[in-house]
Amino acid sequence: MSLAELTPAGTAPEVSYADLLVRVEALEAEQGGQVKKKNKLTIIAWGGDLDRIWPTTILATTAAASGMESTVFFTFWGLFAIVKPGVRITGDNWMQKMMSAMNPGSAQKAKLSHYNFAGAGPAMFKKLANDKQVAKPEELIETARELGVRLIPCQMTMDLLGLKRADLLDGLEDPIGAATAIAEMRDAAVSLFI
Repeated sequence: MSLAELTPAGTAPEVSYADLLVRVEALEAEQGGQVKKKNKLTIIAWGGDLDRIWPTTILATTAAASGMESTVFFTFWGLFAIVKPGVRITGDNWMQKMMSAMNPGSAQKAKLSHYNFAGAGPAMFKKLANDKQVAKPEELIETARELGVRLIPCQMTMDLLGLKRADLLDGLEDPIGAATAIAEMRDAAVSLFI
């Protein structure tokens, strides 16, 4: 069956095979400059609350376990999720020290964004997680490292908050800036901001 037979009379002119080839070549040339998306997940983890860290670590580890390349870029309050549990007050000046004092530091000490109930909310969530055999964020961070998830701190945020590399968990990649984080997102099939 020809294109002319498929096209009702008076709706479109007949297109030759040569015309179609020219159009396909033009589309391919236009598409050639576009970024090819990889089987990759990139998460920008900006929130340090338990209810942000948890889905970030669940999604990153699930992606890695299913064969996707997976990267988490920790910035602003999200950076505190990868602070070592024993590190409390950081920074060189009173503002940095105050910021770190107001933030619990580490995924183990994270608060909920809602319904914190003076610390009872996170305890209830963790109890429910134990009962339902759901891994906690600190366990998922370790699993992420084992699965090859790229856990990357933000250098600018580290500088702002006075965090040193020694304050962060072992096994992380070297800190990067926003331009490199954007490059990570640019070729990812899925990019999330949590």
